[in-house]
Amino acid sequence: MSGGHMQIGEVAARTELSLRTIRHYEETGLVVPSARSQGGFRLYTEADVARLMVVRRMKPLGFTLDEMRDLLEATDRLDRGDGALPAEEREQLLERVRDFERAARQRVADLRTQLARAEEFAATLAARLESATTP
Repeated sequence: MSGGHMQIGEVAARTELSLRTIRHYEETGLVVPSARSQGGFRLYTEADVARLMVVRRMKPLGFTLDEMRDLLEATDRLDRGDGALPAEEREQLLERVRDFERAARQRVADLRTQLARAEEFAATLAARLESATTP
């Protein structure tokens, strides 16, 4: 695709998201294609793909669409700031991003605990089966 634009199929392959999911994220305003082709096809840039990857990474951690939108809004404003943001506003935005980072770390820790418990359970079942099938 010329000009660094990709069609939705390529974006889906790169992000491992379905076309339906990408369209849903567009409908909810999380990621809007940067352009449309003359034929009306959605066209995405690397920045659009990066936004989709943020959403994809937040989803399994249980973040809501509103939380995803909040983080993307904060990072967009920080990225556009170019030093023009008042110091207080910049610090508020950075604190919002820090809050998400802390929440993500906590959710990862919770998932590790769940995984360890699941592995223990699977091992217990395997041991039980082994002892039941050994004469």
